[in-house]
Amino acid sequence: MSTVLEKIKAIEDEMARTQRNKATMGHLGLLKARLAKLRRELIMPKGGGGGPGEGFDVAKTGDARIGFVGFPSVGKSTLMNTLAGVYSEIAAYEFTTLTTVPGVIKYKGAKIQMLDLPGIIEGAKDGKGRGRQVIAVARTCSLIFIVLDVLKPLQHKKIIERELEGYGIRLNKQPPNITLRKKEKGGINLQTVVQQSELDADMVKTILSEYKIHNADILLKCDATSDDLIDVIEGNRIYTPCIYVLNKIDQISIEELDIIYRIPHCVPISAHHKWNFDDLLEMTWDYLKLIRIYTKPKGQLPDYESPVILSQEKRSIEDFCNKLHRSIIKEFKYALVWGSSVKHNPQKVGKDHILNDEDVVQIVKKV
Repeated sequence: MSTVLEKIKAIEDEMARTQRNKATMGHLGLLKARLAKLRRELIMPKGGGGGPGEGFDVAKTGDARIGFVGFPSVGKSTLMNTLAGVYSEIAAYEFTTLTTVPGVIKYKGAKIQMLDLPGIIEGAKDGKGRGRQVIAVARTCSLIFIVLDVLKPLQHKKIIERELEGYGIRLNKQPPNITLRKKEKGGINLQTVVQQSELDADMVKTILSEYKIHNADILLKCDATSDDLIDVIEGNRIYTPCIYVLNKIDQISIEELDIIYRIPHCVPISAHHKWNFDDLLEMTWDYLKLIRIYTKPKGQLPDYESPVILSQEKRSIEDFCNKLHRSIIKEFKYALVWGSSVKHNPQKVGKDHILNDEDVVQIVKKV
């Protein structure tokens, strides 16, 4: 472990000393690739193992999972208690939560699991404290709340982002639009759809050769960076939405609050006074990208109390059937749908029909 950390430190020092210009871009790309490979050894040590560890491994339940990440004593436990009503030891001293504390809230019919993770410290991605276990759990979340103290938000925000980035978590980003296909022979074939400001054929070959890839077709459909290419090669990156929860707004002025509202992906709150929770929950719903589908048994009114929760990525009639029970699709004949996804109510649709939020569905089975 120490040798890996020493190698990481040496590469980081060399990158810091290297001036960024056209002549050094290839060298920097090579160093970034080496750094990514070493970080992978930290994330997944050789010989398997490396699981979250005792007290961290919490079974996934509900329709989505939110991880609370932040420095010690920023109010994560208070926020969790208030939202989920789950007891999590709170104290004015640091490092109270030493294991993952799970809780569940129900919002718009969805059951959302919340995990209060132990306070993160600088150097977590390099194994300091229990940082590696904390970030390993964060990688399993559908959404991350980065909880910040409103009195020192920016320095903490940058440190936590750097720790999560170092562990392969990409916050509020889409996967780079790069296609990489390895082949047996033929060398490196690079094609670009848009003009590239950083990557060229030599740099792509340099990075690929560090991964011992000498034959591949690469298609760049975006203005990609060396980091983007490395992320695609590594293939273990997690793209997670994130909300910055700025706590303790009862300690700042209205003018300061106005400035904070301009920060992207940010919700200011007071966990202690329960201020602005409605905004936080509404943004949570938007970022989780969930939709509610109501069931309608034949001859009965729709059940508006217990919606079936689907993600916006997987919301076909077939996805709906599978969420109810895997056997339903085998007996499926057609569905009747009421709502904004159809032109007339009800409309007869097949299993590939895409549903919208708050549609009502009745499944008709084969006789």
